[in-house]
Amino acid sequence: MGTRTDAALALVALAVFVGFAVLVDASLSPSFLLVGGLATLAFELLAARAYEFVRRYWERRDVQFTSLAVAIGIAAVGALLAPEPVLSLACGALITYLVFLGLVRIELVPPPQTWW
Repeated sequence: MGTRTDAALALVALAVFVGFAVLVDASLSPSFLLVGGLATLAFELLAARAYEFVRRYWERRDVQFTSLAVAIGIAAVGALLAPEPVLSLACGALITYLVFLGLVRIELVPPPQTWW
């Protein structure tokens, strides 16, 4: 597991959110995309404070599966109730997370376990 699994799960979730955006013909809001991205960065900064605990918990397959299932549910419900903000926030968060993983992978950003 690790970065590749994280990236694969994020890509699947992003595909679901983009798919729902296309399905309901929702336009993505730049401001909500930005807020989603900033939320991801804030979460990563917070999670890095307890890196080992978060990683140990996240590495469990049931946690990963449940998280993906919840994301799919949020995408479906969000597409029906509030497509622009929900789908934009999630897409912004997931795109930022994938960029973050890429930057860590190519060593432009130090890994989170070294931040604190």
